[in-house]
Amino acid sequence: MKHALSVTRDADFSAWYQSVIAEGDLAEESGVRGCMVIRPWGYGIWERIQRLLDDRIKATGHENCYFPLFIPLSYFEKEAEHVDGFAKEMAVVTHHRLIADGKGGLVPDPEAKLEEPLVVRPTSETVIGTAFARWVQSWRDLPVLINQWANVVRWEMRTRMFLRTAEFLWQEGHTAHATVDEARAETIQMLEVYRSFAEDCLAIHVIAGEKPENERFPGAVETYSIEAMMQDGKALQAGTSHFLGDNFAKAQNIRFQNAEGGLDYAQTTSWGVSTRMIGGMIMVHGDDDGMRVPPKVAPWQVVIVPMLRDQPEDEALLAYCRDLQKELVGQSALGEPIRAMVDGRAQKAANKRWGWVKKGAPIVIEVGGRDMAGGNVSVIRRDRLYREDGKLDSVVQPRGDFVSGVADLLADIQGELQRQSTERLKAQIVPVDDWAAVEAHFAEARKNPGWVDVRWAKPTGEELDTVVEKLKGLKLTIRNAPMGQTGCDDGPCIFTGREAVERVLIGRAY
Repeated sequence: MKHALSVTRDADFSAWYQSVIAEGDLAEESGVRGCMVIRPWGYGIWERIQRLLDDRIKATGHENCYFPLFIPLSYFEKEAEHVDGFAKEMAVVTHHRLIADGKGGLVPDPEAKLEEPLVVRPTSETVIGTAFARWVQSWRDLPVLINQWANVVRWEMRTRMFLRTAEFLWQEGHTAHATVDEARAETIQMLEVYRSFAEDCLAIHVIAGEKPENERFPGAVETYSIEAMMQDGKALQAGTSHFLGDNFAKAQNIRFQNAEGGLDYAQTTSWGVSTRMIGGMIMVHGDDDGMRVPPKVAPWQVVIVPMLRDQPEDEALLAYCRDLQKELVGQSALGEPIRAMVDGRAQKAANKRWGWVKKGAPIVIEVGGRDMAGGNVSVIRRDRLYREDGKLDSVVQPRGDFVSGVADLLADIQGELQRQSTERLKAQIVPVDDWAAVEAHFAEARKNPGWVDVRWAKPTGEELDTVVEKLKGLKLTIRNAPMGQTGCDDGPCIFTGREAVERVLIGRAY
């Protein structure tokens, strides 16, 4: 079967991923290493993610704000573990003016050196913590619940669009609380917001759980994540939530007078997701014809393609399509008005059709002269592109029937993508009982080994370092310990031999 993309997932998953991005007009190289231009379709998906997730964040009592892109270096130096964790990724501004070098170029003006270097925001715990120290004086000022949508810069050496870029877009939530219990509850609440958002809106089944000590956010007491499985069996960390304890509060002097009149340090949290989620959507839902965008986050859920022929009847055909569009946008699906557009570009209908297939529009409607004459439409649903005989599954049906059933059709596509993601994840997690079984599992000559589920004694310090080095030999990492465990079945930890306290997931990851 011939597909829209020149490379398939089985042939070269990495090249296929890049092809989906390029052929689907999601993003392109910018001329700056590690930075990308997000094109309208890709940015439209991000806008949908923003809108839906922002509503969920605000529903939990948080407010949006904005903090500067530039952060004084001294703010990072107050929290040693934090600065050490980000030091190798920091972009630093040292001058505020350029001058001619006499050779036709420009160089920093030695007279314009900054008194203190400024770090281009890699994350905002330090600058927001400094603000919290000003805002919080009494227990009555707590909790502080804020979020910001912003860009951040982390100077990555190996980059891949959407997954790991020097600059990316995200939201980062930051909160301050009076007690440990309140802060921990906030951390878990936001992890659940991410889990439900990924599954309900992105149709990506994820595992929510706690990261091991070596995978914690720099300066955190506990880090939690949602982990998604890509079609090649690798894991993608799709979101994180951190309980920071009073570590940042002590560094930033976030203290408050408690109800008894004493002084306490605040307990803080931070949490975030990024444009990495779009990369995850590609690798979870994409096929050999391009992207498949879940209807809830598709910029356009229904794309109407008139089959124009540069003939006088084109105007009537366009009018027919625009009337159809009006009928659709006047209805609701998945809790919102339907998003439909008419692609009236003067291009061949087949080129437009395959362009939208590669972009992943959930439903593509083709309308030709015969369709118009018969009051029909030709419907292509992107999640099921071909018939059993390998031909394009384009179904002709009465226009009224399509309009009356489109809400159910969009809901069915959303559910089908989620079902496929769930089945894939569950099928590719294998319980194993010892290290030899782990080695055998990942040594097998197969492309998609998935993850293994093992008993774990929760080692720390040097004992954990030994485990990490052992895993590195197979290019493996501990993804997380899934939430909701009530204990562990009888048996020893496969690494330490001590009694296990929980189970963890291990796999290769992006």
